[in-house]
Amino acid sequence: MTEPTLVFDDDCGFCTWWAEFFDERTDVRVVGFSDLTPELRERLPEDYVECSHFVTDDEVRSCGASIEAGLARIDDVGAVREAIEFLRNFEDYERVRENGYRWVADNRDFWGQFVSKTPPVRREE
Repeated sequence: MTEPTLVFDDDCGFCTWWAEFFDERTDVRVVGFSDLTPELRERLPEDYVECSHFVTDDEVRSCGASIEAGLARIDDVGAVREAIEFLRNFEDYERVRENGYRWVADNRDFWGQFVSKTPPVRREE
């Protein structure tokens, strides 16, 4: 694997909106759960469908950490990256990031009313 990859639920309109957001603004490749290669699937945790994942040659970051990694790629040296680096100085940051991710993920139907795109698995050719 040479390029960073965001793995997401491609049967979720809210998740698709975020994946396309990253795809348009970063060098990150986006791959839906339905398009996983055996090699990529092997690198993911057993319960991979529970959240998104950011996969590089060196690591796999899941859930809130995956979104953080994608956001950091939008702005490698600017305000977004600086804000993430600043927040990492706080002891509770990781817990808050993951709880925030879980809260949003558990309420995707609500958030999808505001930002959503037709998921790839539901698009007609």
